[in-house]
Amino acid sequence: MLELLPTPPTDPLWDLTYEFGGDERPERLNLVLGVYRDQSGSTPVMTAVREAEIRLAQRSESKEYRGLSGNTAFNTSLLDLVLGPDGPAERAAAVQTVAGSGALRLLADLVFRTRPGATVWISDPAYVNHRPILEAAGLKVRTYGWRDAEGGFDTAGVLRELADAGRDDVVLLQGCCHNPSGVDPLLDDWEALAESALRGGWVPFVDLAYHGLGDGLEADLLATRMLASRVPEMLIAVSCSKNFGLYSDRVGCAIVLGASAKAVRHAETALQNAARTLYSMPPEHGAAVVTTILQDAGLRASWRAELDVMRGRIMANRADLTAHLGNLGCAEQARSLARQKGMFSMLPLTPNQMLRLRRQYAIYGTTSGRINIAGIPAHRIPCLARGIAAVLDTAEAPRPRELA
Repeated sequence: MLELLPTPPTDPLWDLTYEFGGDERPERLNLVLGVYRDQSGSTPVMTAVREAEIRLAQRSESKEYRGLSGNTAFNTSLLDLVLGPDGPAERAAAVQTVAGSGALRLLADLVFRTRPGATVWISDPAYVNHRPILEAAGLKVRTYGWRDAEGGFDTAGVLRELADAGRDDVVLLQGCCHNPSGVDPLLDDWEALAESALRGGWVPFVDLAYHGLGDGLEADLLATRMLASRVPEMLIAVSCSKNFGLYSDRVGCAIVLGASAKAVRHAETALQNAARTLYSMPPEHGAAVVTTILQDAGLRASWRAELDVMRGRIMANRADLTAHLGNLGCAEQARSLARQKGMFSMLPLTPNQMLRLRRQYAIYGTTSGRINIAGIPAHRIPCLARGIAAVLDTAEAPRPRELA
């Protein structure tokens, strides 16, 4: 049987991560994976998370199964966090998932069950696992643009392309500072997207993982809450990996909003059934940590304060990199980076230039030009800027076979 298996494609991000692990140059810099790193290059456990884990260990609660929806207190807490205390919770349901990726897959299965002929529209650029997750659920995928020629959100272009979305279609929208380009729609753009959804009948599907790391927690959730208040149906995939630092605990939530409580109950059951066939039920520990934090005023305040510190470091790194690039004569590139926000930025480099950056300067980013701004130690920013300026100053070489 196994001899008949064709050679499967490998994951390009993890390929780069493994290559970095084998790089013996002491100056190497890993900006590939989207994880927050502090000034020392470590991914710390947040203070509120550590305290919540101590409390959970002291209580030593049972390890009994939670059920197909996972931790229901976690689901309620996430609904309150994402939709707000005055949000439409009466027509919403939430199911705990195996991180944000698991939420994407469960919701993709729900779309296939309810609208098997639907097309899901994803942005270009998108994350490397978006298309495979959606296609694995049996869905057709189309792309729409995200950025304009100046590097901002292409409002007119996006609305023009989504005018072709059918009434059975679903549009995957990147939530706050979530698109790998680092480019966010403004609130007016989100209002226009809501009008497009109402006019065209397509369903918004928001991928939400970086709330708190852009303009602040409440500001980052404004667009999602506005959409939820305007459209009759909506899907939201939520991850707790980034803003709680629970990467390896795999904590997420799939949220469905419907026009009626009855429709939402049916959707919740469908999500439970899909979870049963995929992994039965999600792990408890990370969800219990998040619930403990969100339901305790002191821990919640501590978490939000630390989240603000993380956001401040990301903003300072971007501003510093922008300034160094400007000083090196890369004014246009500096202006583009200054407009971006969140953990990621998209460098204006070709795959060949990113290859040169990796091979000659030991700086690892994706071939598309995406780098993790939160992964740069502050004292390495001048070196990063010099490397970027150097590859920008070199004539483009032929596209290497390995990147074609």
